[in-house]
This record gives sequence, C-alpha cells and structure tokens, in this order.
Amino acid sequence: MIDARGLSCPQPVILLKNAVEKTREEHYEILTDNMPCVENVCRFAANAGYRTEYKKEEGGEYRVTLTRQ
Repeated sequence: MIDARGLSCPQPVILLKNAVEKTREEHYEILTDNMPCVENVCRFAANAGYRTEYKKEEGGEYRVTLTRQ
C-alpha cells in the first residue's frame, strides 16, 4: 500500500512509478485524498499496463487498486 495522503501531484504518481520500476508487482494499492491525484494515477497506470479501479472511502479518501493486465 502506498500512502499518498496529503501529497499533491505529481508526488503520488512518482511514488507509484518508483514502486513499479523497483518491484514490478502484479497488484498495487495507493491511498490519496484528492481526485486529481486519482485521475493522474489512473492515467499513469494505464500507460504502464495496469487496470485500475478506485473507491471513495470514509473521510474523503480514495483507494486506487491497480492490477496488471
């Protein structure tokens, strides 16, 4: 789980990009607290070959789930 709460773009995308380059996992989750970050994470993920889903959680946070296609 990548906790990107309180970070503004592009920091959450950079955290995700570094994790993908380092570990090449099949599945990632990232937690953020603003919709523009969700949109940017989803765009990056699609370009990197991941399918994304997101869900708004209590407190206004978003959980983005990435799964390799």
